[in-house]
Amino acid sequence: MANTSSEALEVLQSLEQEQGDLKKHLAIIRISEPISAEAVDSNAPPAKRGSDVSVSNLNDPTPASLEADLTHYKELFSKLRFSYLEQVTKEKFLRAIVGDPPVVVGHNENVELETQLAEVKAELKASKEEARAMIAEMEKMGRDLASRYKTVQLQMTQLSTLPDAIQNLEYTIAGLRARQAASMDSADPINTSSSQNLPLPATLTRLSEREAELAALNRQLAAVQNTLPRKTREAEAMEREISVLERRKEETIAQAREAQRKKQEGESDGLEEMGRWYRGAEETLQEIVGVEG
Repeated sequence: MANTSSEALEVLQSLEQEQGDLKKHLAIIRISEPISAEAVDSNAPPAKRGSDVSVSNLNDPTPASLEADLTHYKELFSKLRFSYLEQVTKEKFLRAIVGDPPVVVGHNENVELETQLAEVKAELKASKEEARAMIAEMEKMGRDLASRYKTVQLQMTQLSTLPDAIQNLEYTIAGLRARQAASMDSADPINTSSSQNLPLPATLTRLSEREAELAALNRQLAAVQNTLPRKTREAEAMEREISVLERRKEETIAQAREAQRKKQEGESDGLEEMGRWYRGAEETLQEIVGVEG
């Protein structure tokens, strides 16, 4: 994998180098002889920039510089067109008036020329709209290509870091495999063979057994959950009974301690007198009925 990424990176770098060499020999517009500002407009100040795009920002073009060049050339061509039309019109007019015989244009011819001019203007307007649509599409395509170019540059940067990352990952994987092999050697061979080195049929059999055990445990859990409310109620009742018995036990212990205290102090609690009276009454009843004790 590392070799493949390295080869891909080398191919991309070679393509980028070829692209850079090609940019050095290309120019958007090359005009062999710069057009001076005096030839365009005699009243305008001297131009501060050349008319060749390759002179301005061709080495490092930016969208702003290309837009400025486009605006500059639009203005330049507009002035050239106006100057050309003016000179051609003057030439035709002079040829018409100095010709032999002179060319005289009537009203009907002017009307026909105006009609043709309207048709030509309509065609020109349609062509301008088509050109504007094409320019908008080209601008959209240019923005798309610029975004894709940035994405490719980012991917190339990421790709340049992939070989080192892949190598580090391979070292990590090798270390983990070595640790796993060492742990397998030190572990119980029976457990290791039964859990990790089983073939597919034995693994499926073990899986079915574990699933059966899991189903039995689920059934037991469901039965326990069903009996849980009844057991909970029984436990609550037993807790109430235990609390009552605890109170009785505490009362009995208190009474026994009190009786022991009175006996130790020589006080009579009436129990011994009552016992002697019960024994005397018993003896009297036995003598009356003639029953021997």
